[in-house]
Amino acid sequence: MSWVKQTLGSTIGRKFLVSLTGLLLISFLLVHCIINSFALISPELYNDAGNFMGSNPFISVVAKVLFAGILVHVIVSAALTVFNRKARGGNAYAVTGNNKKVKWASKNMGLLGSVLLLFIVGHLAHFWVRIQFTELPGEFMLADGHHNLYAMLREGYSHAWIVALYVISMIPLAYHLNHGFQSAFQTLGLNHKNYTPAINAVGAAFSIVIPLLFAAVPLAFFFGVIS
Repeated sequence: MSWVKQTLGSTIGRKFLVSLTGLLLISFLLVHCIINSFALISPELYNDAGNFMGSNPFISVVAKVLFAGILVHVIVSAALTVFNRKARGGNAYAVTGNNKKVKWASKNMGLLGSVLLLFIVGHLAHFWVRIQFTELPGEFMLADGHHNLYAMLREGYSHAWIVALYVISMIPLAYHLNHGFQSAFQTLGLNHKNYTPAINAVGAAFSIVIPLLFAAVPLAFFFGVIS
C-alpha cells in the first residue's frame, strides 16, 4: 500500500484524488438533479424513479461508492486546506483566467465545501434517514407499499425556513461547481488550448443550471406551482 501513502502524502496526489472524487460527485449531481426535476412534471414519475433508485441492487452499490467518494473528497480536501494555510495562502486548486469570482472561489473552496457538507448532512437527515430508519406515517406510503417520496417533498417544502436554507445553499454549490469543474480537468491534465474554453463554458453552464433546477423544486412546492 506504499502507493497510497505516496499519493496521500503529496500535494499533487491529493489534488488528483480531490479531482477524481469531485467529478464522481458531479456525475451524481447530474443524475440526482434529473430525478429531482421529475417532481416538476408528475408525482407518479418522481415516485417511480425515486423508488427504483432506492430498491435497485446496482444503485445500492453505486450509492455506497458515492458515500465513500464524499468521505474521500471531504477528508482529502480538508488536508489540502490545512496544508495550503500553512503554506501561507497557497490554493488547493489552480486558478485559471482573470474571473474575479473564480479567484474568490479558489481561495474559499474550503469554506464553500464546509457549508455544502452541512447542507448535505441536513438534507440526508430530513429525507434519507427518515426513509431508512423511521416508521413513516401512512400519508408517506403508497398503496403498493412503496414510499410516497413526492408527499415527503411536499411536506418538507411547506416550511419557509427549509425552503430558504435549501435555496441559499445553492449559492455556494454554484461557486463550488464552477471552480471545481474547471479545476478538476486541469488537475487531471485534460486541458488544451483547443478544448479548454469549451470545458470552462460547460462548467459555467453546469454551475448555473444545476443549482437553479434544484432550487426550482422547493420553490415550486412552496409557492403552489405544483402540489
